[in-house]
This record gives sequence, structure tokens and C-alpha cells, in this order.
Amino acid sequence: MRKFLFLLFFCGAAFTSFSQEIIYHVFQRSFFDSNGDGHGDLKGIQTKLDYLQELGVTSILLTPLYQSEFYHNYFATDFEKIDARYGTMDEYFALVKEIHKRGMKIYQDVEMQYITHEHPWYKSSLNNPKSPYSKYVYYHDSLNQKPFFFYNIPEFITYNNLKQKIVVVNMNEPAVRQYTFDVLNFWVDPNKDGKFDDGVDGFRLDHMMDDLDNFKKLPNLFKNFWTPILTGLKKTNPKLIITAEQANWFSLGREYFREANVDRVFAFYLSWAIEKMDKKELIKAADSTLTKNPKGKDQIVFIENHDTRRLASVNGMTNEKLKVAAALNLLLGGIPLIYYGQELGMKGKQLKGPTDGNDIPIREAFEWNADANGKGMALWYKNTGPWWDSTHVKPNDGISLEEERRDPNSLWNYYKKIIRLKKSIPALAHGTYLSVANENDHIFSFLRTTDTDRALVIVNLSGSTESVKIKLTVGSVLNLLSGTLKKLDGTSLSATLQPYEVLLYKLK
Repeated sequence: MRKFLFLLFFCGAAFTSFSQEIIYHVFQRSFFDSNGDGHGDLKGIQTKLDYLQELGVTSILLTPLYQSEFYHNYFATDFEKIDARYGTMDEYFALVKEIHKRGMKIYQDVEMQYITHEHPWYKSSLNNPKSPYSKYVYYHDSLNQKPFFFYNIPEFITYNNLKQKIVVVNMNEPAVRQYTFDVLNFWVDPNKDGKFDDGVDGFRLDHMMDDLDNFKKLPNLFKNFWTPILTGLKKTNPKLIITAEQANWFSLGREYFREANVDRVFAFYLSWAIEKMDKKELIKAADSTLTKNPKGKDQIVFIENHDTRRLASVNGMTNEKLKVAAALNLLLGGIPLIYYGQELGMKGKQLKGPTDGNDIPIREAFEWNADANGKGMALWYKNTGPWWDSTHVKPNDGISLEEERRDPNSLWNYYKKIIRLKKSIPALAHGTYLSVANENDHIFSFLRTTDTDRALVIVNLSGSTESVKIKLTVGSVLNLLSGTLKKLDGTSLSATLQPYEVLLYKLK
């Protein structure tokens, strides 16, 4: 404690003065079950806000809330109703208000490009050109007999063996654009009082494209659909933040900034480089991702999400490597995002097969308890298929909050420590990224800088002890992890790093 107090005094700042946003991505069905039905819910998230703030999280990103026959709630049956398993509208508003009361933000994930065959638009318009919703659904023919199915696949099977048709919404239709705006605008300011204490702080737009699925049937969506909607939403709340998930993960997302009025995109390229832990790849990815964004635009830096493998299940991954990945995730720059359970090292890889259950292994219950049971465990997928038979949620395996809290060397405690430092050092909180050269092929080094503050991060990407010499024109450096001050000769810093060690210095 004395060492940490010295650190804060030395930095000349109170702990929360330089706080930067850190997003926690919740797959809410799997997070915390408040009522014992096995499904994570809104009340469960509210119950765990203390936990999220203890970790250091400042914002929460929810997966879709609207009614759907799919467990992940993409592909709606009704955009205007909350899935009853998550709770009521009153419980939703209670959560939002409590989040805002704590100085946190909340974002909703939405995908309004598709509906299922149980949606009222489809049920009313199929074979009925006179339906008021006839133009809301994309049909290949004038008699509404040939719907445009998602990727031309006429039927999908859910994890619980339901058969669902997914149909493309006609985004060329002005009434659809207006409806989309009206729905999103409701979530921004539900009671229309202009205070926004009950509204979302932004949206994640899933699978966003200019030409939907590249079929040349719904082109120019950035200009004709998304820009008018997002411009209108920002008239309601100018502080609203719009994040696009690039449908093409190989895109750096610049076109979303230029053409679609989007504030943030996802740093996919950087996430792959972090996984590889290759110096050349990291330098290239960090430079292209973090240094070329327009002013006011940002990248979401992540290493896991609801569509990717859990990093802990990558071949050859160790706890030490996971700590390196955590440091890079949080310290490189952009807006860091933590996928629920990432801070524990939860495991999971997608399975192969014909149903949406194949993604359940990367969306399993958050491991609150060492025995893999007990209060709050959201095991909604129990005994439903091969994803349960091969579950990674196992008792007493060291991967649970209960076990990692009491282990000072745990991954969870490492996340907590790095987040705390990030939020207390202005350069780490919102400084510019700058690569720093060194001659060791296994050592990745970079600066985070503001006009008045600089922090140096040095990372050993290898399993061997490595030495490095970095040119620095400073008189001393403070080791932020140990609290020790080191005098320099004014020209360079020499350091020896243990396998997969991260050093973090404040430059004086």
C-alpha cells in the first residue's frame, strides 16, 4: 500500500483523474442468473456492477436484447420487445439508471438487417403484396413468394433443434429506414426528456456493410441508410457513440469513418498480431491501426469477442502469455475492450456442425464459483448437446473468480493491476501510441505520450530471458509495477526481462 501511495504521489495525480474508457463486453445470457432459471439476465448484470467497477470497467456492451428464437438474440422476431428471459423493461431501465448513477456507460448491440419467419413483417407479407409490410421484407418477385434468405440459405437449426428462416430486410425502403431510426431513437431517449439517464450511450452495429452481404441488391447503405439514421440519432444526443463491426474483418475500417458517420471500429488486425506475439507483426499492426485514424475517431482494441476463440484455448497458450496479451490489450492505445471471462482466462473454441450451438463453447457461463455451480451460474445450455458434453466450465481448475481472487499471481489480479495503472497514468489513459526501436527481435517496445506525460512499455514476447537497450534522453524512470526509481545516464535504458515479462516505466 505504501508503495502504491508513493506511485500516485510521484505521478502527481489522484487515482481517477485520468480515467479512460474500458469496455466490458457481456454475453448477458451467460453472465449472472439472478432468479435461478439458468439464464443470465438484466438484474444479474445490475447485481454485479460492484464487481465490474472493482475490476476497473467503465462501460458495458450488451449483446442484443430484443426478442428472438436464437439464444444469442440476433435475428429478431420483434425489435420492440425485450427477451423475457432477460427481464422486464422496468428492470432494463433500472439497470441503465444505476449504470449512469455510477458514472459508467452502457452500449447496446443491434442488427436490424434481418428478421426470422416469425416476425410480423414476414408473416403478414409472405404471398401478400397488399400487406402494409410488403416492402419491409426483400422479395425476389412481385408476388412475395420468393423471400431473400440470409446468404440464400432457406433454413437454419438452433442449438435446441428449432428450425428458423432468416430473411433479409429491405433496407432500400424509406419506411424501413424510418422504423430503424425510431427504434434506435427510443433506446437513446426512452422518455424523450432530453436527460438520457435512461438511455443508451451508443450502439454497436453488428455486421455493418455498405453493400449488404455483397449481393449487389442493397448497395450504398452507408450513404442512403446508415448516415441519415446516425445523423438523426446524434441530433437527439450529440454525445452518442456509434461503433461499427466491420463485416469484413480484414478491413481497417477507414471507410466507416469517411462514409458512414461512425465513431469507432474494431481493431481486428491488431487482435491477430497480439495473438501471434510476433514483434514485426505487432509493429506493423499497431502503426496501421492506431496512428492513422481521423481526429475524434477510434479503434476498439480487443483480443476476444463473442465470435472468436477464447485466447486461452489457442495452442501453446500459457498464463504468462495471457498476461502479455492483457497488457497489450489494455496499454497499446485505442479503446480497450474485455470480453466477459477473459480476465479469468476462460477457455473455448467453436465446434463444427449444423447449428448455432457451435458457438456456445465461446459463450459459456461466467465462472463465479470454484465448484462450477452455485448461485448465479448461468448454465442455460446444460445437457443440450456436444457443447455441454465438452464444457470448459469445470470444478476446481483454477479458472474461476473465487479461486483467482485469492491468488495474488492470478490472471484476474494482473488485469486488475494493469487497469488500475492505466487509469492512474495520463499517458496510458489517453496518450498517443509511438513505436520505440530496439535491436532485440523478441522485445516489443512502445511509448504512450501526452504533452506533459510519457510512459514506456517493454514486452518480452519470448519464453527466454532477454536483454534490451533502448535510447532514451531522460534522467530517470519509475518502474510502475514495482514502484522503484532508476537513474539513467541520459542516453539509454538497459533492462533484462524474464520470459514473457512486461515492464512499465514512467519517464521523468
